[in-house]
Amino acid sequence: MRAEARLVAEPSATPDGGTRLSTVYGEPPLLWRRTGPDTVHLVGGAAGPLGGDALTIVVEVRAGARLCVRTVAASLAQPSHPKSRSHLRIHATVGAGAVLHWLPEPIVAVADCDHLATSTVDLAETAVLWWREEVVGGRHGEPAGDLRVATTVRRGGRTLLRHDLAIGPRADGWDGPAVLGARATGTLLVVDPAGDTLAVDPAADRPAGTEPHVLRLAGGPAVLVTATGEPRDVRAVLDKAST
Repeated sequence: MRAEARLVAEPSATPDGGTRLSTVYGEPPLLWRRTGPDTVHLVGGAAGPLGGDALTIVVEVRAGARLCVRTVAASLAQPSHPKSRSHLRIHATVGAGAVLHWLPEPIVAVADCDHLATSTVDLAETAVLWWREEVVGGRHGEPAGDLRVATTVRRGGRTLLRHDLAIGPRADGWDGPAVLGARATGTLLVVDPAGDTLAVDPAADRPAGTEPHVLRLAGGPAVLVTATGEPRDVRAVLDKAST
């Protein structure tokens, strides 16, 4: 299956301001539903992604607009027979003074899947970004399939973050202490020119067995929070960081 979804947000011309969605386009299984003044949920119109799927999501937040993108449920990367790779491509652009919160549910690498998720985010110098990604190795009681998540964030045309993670049978040692040593992992990247909007103490209220880390990036006013552990514990750490 090949499918594409596009979403464009811009400031509303009404006196009370707000966000106007000038473009809302989606092909199954990528369907948009507006759920708040500046919030949109991505609704899965079919199972997947399945092996062989090629899915593309393009999001543009124009200068001065605000947008929060969520999903209604976790994504299950499913296998196909014969086995072939599925690919989800995400490209987000955030204009001057605009704000994008990208806060989806986790992606689960179902046993025997082969899935690639690539994200590219281009930020203006004064844009604000909250970008969250969570990966779970397999459903309960099953081994992880092959999953690679590659994310690039550029600010003002310069690379701010390049993050690449592979799990599953082809990624030797991914579940060992040198890589994850856990079933789930998640990251939250916060880029905010206004300064220290994110105050996270990795040692405070940490779920047992979960190892959160906070890294301030050298390329801009940005913080990267990373957590590993059981899925619910990783979620708890990122939920706390997202508030």
